[in-house]
Amino acid sequence: MRAPVGIAATVPNWIGPTLGVGLALGAACVAYGVLFERRWYRASSYRVAVLPANATPVRILHLSDMHFVEGDRAKGAFLRGLEQADLAIVTGDMLGDPDGVDDVIQALRPVRGRLGSYFVLGSNDYWAPQPLNYLNYFRRERAQRAGTRGRGDELVRRLEADGWVHLENAKARVANDGVAFEILGLDDPHVEYHDLRVAPRTDPGAVGLAVVHSPDPTPELVALGYQMIVSGHTHGGQVRMPLVGALVTNSDVPRRLAMGLSRFGDAYLHVSPGLGTSKYAPFRFLCRPEATYLELVARGN
Repeated sequence: MRAPVGIAATVPNWIGPTLGVGLALGAACVAYGVLFERRWYRASSYRVAVLPANATPVRILHLSDMHFVEGDRAKGAFLRGLEQADLAIVTGDMLGDPDGVDDVIQALRPVRGRLGSYFVLGSNDYWAPQPLNYLNYFRRERAQRAGTRGRGDELVRRLEADGWVHLENAKARVANDGVAFEILGLDDPHVEYHDLRVAPRTDPGAVGLAVVHSPDPTPELVALGYQMIVSGHTHGGQVRMPLVGALVTNSDVPRRLAMGLSRFGDAYLHVSPGLGTSKYAPFRFLCRPEATYLELVARGN
């Protein structure tokens, strides 16, 4: 009896080499992101016309998502080399690990603002980081997990002792050459610690500056009359692709708004790409770590 005739599947001889090249290219991209780009720090600047006519410019240094771990010397050296600004603002996730407190304090001491220094916390300041399946970032809803409390209270005490102001659902005021600023700080919206009841403007004649870890409350803050909103949390996507941009942002804002300066009518949102990464995802791709100077100038300039 003859055996049934089968259809032999042939694999084109170009598949193997092509797959090998693809794997090698992917490995090279990962190595680049881990060994080089995540430590390729830069300082960038934007000019933002939100001040009243003839106002003296005010320079803000915006830092976010530094994710310090113990002994993070390169990042600390970069921060200590930055120029002093009029206002220094940190929008959370300073800690990448509870043992990074000393490194945060030492790195931020030289960059305090001439007029004032303000910060809010992010979830990584409150809670020690945990390993996470990378695919979970692509899910709209993620299951809540029990966390281990970090050293956020100690971080706050030591920053305040250095002259920083913790805006935990609170406001502050500062003035420069007759121009007043009403500064709002919201606790981390990503873990629902923020309280918008403190957000309504009380001095409409002042420039409204909102400081918040996640950019998610931006629509409400714009509607309330804040002209400048600064946030972080997204890491700019951390991994960005040509023509596509950020693959994920862990935020409700559109992906195209998850890094840099965006305009909302007469208001502006700046989302920092941050300076660090989670210690469980130590890579960046086409998304360099950044400290940002925001040069606030008079409208029409």
